[in-house]
Amino acid sequence: MIIDYKDVNDLNRYKIMSDTVVPRPIAWIVTEDEGVINAAPFSYFVPLSSNPAVVVVSIGQKEKDVPKDSLHNILKHKKATICFVNKDNAEQVKLSATMLDKSESEIEKYEIEVQRPLEDFPPMISSTQTALFCEFYSQVDIPGKTTPIILEVKKQYIEDGRLDERSHVHVDNVGRSGAFFKAMVDL
Repeated sequence: MIIDYKDVNDLNRYKIMSDTVVPRPIAWIVTEDEGVINAAPFSYFVPLSSNPAVVVVSIGQKEKDVPKDSLHNILKHKKATICFVNKDNAEQVKLSATMLDKSESEIEKYEIEVQRPLEDFPPMISSTQTALFCEFYSQVDIPGKTTPIILEVKKQYIEDGRLDERSHVHVDNVGRSGAFFKAMVDL
């Protein structure tokens, strides 16, 4: 079967792509604006390059012509902290996917514990095993309702004992596989 994407509506194209490119890590992006800490999950997220160390995340709209809070905050403050989801915080990440008013914080509403190891970046989720401290690099202009943002990784937190002598990271990330979360396992 060959599917011609021009003949598939946006929702079904999303489903087909989401069920095909799996598993995708979840970027639980923490940003700040006017004292409000925002934490939102994004599953359209991948590394793009290691030199420069950049990742890309596609962020949709909150409503027609209104950017999601994460996009607004990244474009305004040029900083984001990407925390990776694991089985210990998967339920909290599901809750934080709920659309809140810009003045509301998922951190406060869902009692998500954070810590601030670096003063010049948004805090990280305390239960994450690894986090990327990023600065805005560029925006990709494409037609449609999503905005791909390229973020440059400046620093990374790795929980003690998860980085081996050969620079391999051993974390228990949960990824997105279509509409479901799946644990990433070693084979």
